[in-house]
Amino acid sequence: MNFNWFRKEKTDYPDFYLAYLEGFKKKPKSNIEETRFVAFDTETTGFDRKEDRVLSIGAVSFVGKSIPVSNSFELYIHQDIFKSETVKIHGIRKNSGYKKVTEMEAIQAFLDYIKNSVLIAHHAGFDKNMINEMLRRNGLGKLKNKFIDTGVLFKKSKHKIYEDTLQKHYSLDDLCKELNVLKVDRHTASGDALITAMIFLKILARLDKQKHLKWGYLLHG
Repeated sequence: MNFNWFRKEKTDYPDFYLAYLEGFKKKPKSNIEETRFVAFDTETTGFDRKEDRVLSIGAVSFVGKSIPVSNSFELYIHQDIFKSETVKIHGIRKNSGYKKVTEMEAIQAFLDYIKNSVLIAHHAGFDKNMINEMLRRNGLGKLKNKFIDTGVLFKKSKHKIYEDTLQKHYSLDDLCKELNVLKVDRHTASGDALITAMIFLKILARLDKQKHLKWGYLLHG
C-alpha cells in the first residue's frame, strides 16, 4: 500500500526559502492598483528544462501604472554547461566580463526580490519551468507565486477571438509591434523583463477600456 499522500511537506529548507514561503501566509492585496507585480525573463543555454541552464535572470517590480527602473534586478549565473550556438541570441559568452554567482546564490537573491508578488512573463511556462528546475536541483520546492502570461493575456484582450487568434504564437517582437512598445535591450534578461512589463501595462489599459480588468481574467496559474 502506498502512503505517499500522508507525507508532510518538507520543512528542512534553508532559512531564506522558509522566509519566502512565509510571505504567502499574508493576505494578498484585494485590488490590482495596490498589488506588487514582478515582470521577469531568463536567458538560457537552450529550451530543454532538464538539460539546459539559466544564464541570467532580469526583472522589474512595480505597483500601479509606472515602472521605476531603479528597482530592477539582474544577475548572471556561472554554468559549466554552455552552448556557443545560443550566444548569437543572448550575447552571453562563457568567459564574459559579467560578475557571475552560483545557482544557489541566484535563487536566494531572486526569491528575496520577488517575495509573494504576482509574476509576469511572456510565454510564462518556459521561464517558470526553468526556475523551478533550478530550485529542484538545489533541493528546494517550486515557486508559489501567481503568474500572468502576457501571450495569453494579449489574446484575451482582442476584441474578437477567432480560431486563428487562439492558435497564433505571439512573440515578444509581435506584441511590441502590436502595442507600439519600444524594444529596449532586446534579448537581454533585464531588457526583455522591462519590455514585458510595458506590454503588460498596455494590455491592462486595453482590458480596462473593455471592462475586463478583473483578477480572474489576468491570472494564468
